[in-house]
Amino acid sequence: MMERLLRDFYLRDTLEVAQDLLGKYIIRKTPKGEIIGQIIETEAYIGPKDKASHAYLGKITKRNKAEFLIGGHIYIYLVYGMYWQFNISTNLEGKPECVLIRALKPVKHFEKENLGIELANGPGKVCQFLQIDKDFYGEDLVKSKRIYLEDWGEKINPKEVLKTRRIGIDYAGKYWASRKWRFLLKSFYDKLKKV
Repeated sequence: MMERLLRDFYLRDTLEVAQDLLGKYIIRKTPKGEIIGQIIETEAYIGPKDKASHAYLGKITKRNKAEFLIGGHIYIYLVYGMYWQFNISTNLEGKPECVLIRALKPVKHFEKENLGIELANGPGKVCQFLQIDKDFYGEDLVKSKRIYLEDWGEKINPKEVLKTRRIGIDYAGKYWASRKWRFLLKSFYDKLKKV
């Protein structure tokens, strides 16, 4: 049974949400057709104590204010001036925590026949595949008609979930860089981007 994820799903502990997002489906509605991808890799960010978080020490900026929204909102930002990164706010309003969607297994795309993993096997590719950008900043996944998440009733075996260090955050120091807050499905490990 396909069920849309509601607010309660996102209001839980961020590390739990990051793991439970594995296997869920992102549904993207466009005027031209539908795009669907199954989440296979995530990373958790627990600001303001997390030195790798944009909300470290609780600072609020124009860029990160969506991180402070109640769980279930999109926090999207640009890196290297060219790649959008799709995050979902978690927990309570005013508590800046989020989950980065690092990779998807393509399921459906209205204009593509070849749905190989390489279409969405890294954070920048996720946004390209879903055709989302800054226009989705602050979008409420619980209420939106153009993008939302669904549970299709598939159960992920905990033994299939790999927990590793997050990628590209050495600047945060050894303690935070060593937190195993990256979650992925083992069967896709060799096909995922390491950047």
